[in-house]
Amino acid sequence: MSWQDFLARHQVGDVIEGVVTKEVPFGSFVESGGFTGLAHQQSWPVGTRVSVRILAIDSENQRFSLAAA
Repeated sequence: MSWQDFLARHQVGDVIEGVVTKEVPFGSFVESGGFTGLAHQQSWPVGTRVSVRILAIDSENQRFSLAAA
């Protein structure tokens, strides 16, 4: 999926499914549709499937901010 496809299918406020790819002290990185977003202040083990809400989309840098859904 290209970034433009991702943007066409998702917008701020949508709930999406993803997989945790990395856990850091300030949150967890979640991959969905080939792109990775950061869920601040969320701690999930790597490999966990999660439902997250899109809080913001940074089109220029092809990333997004997430929160637990």
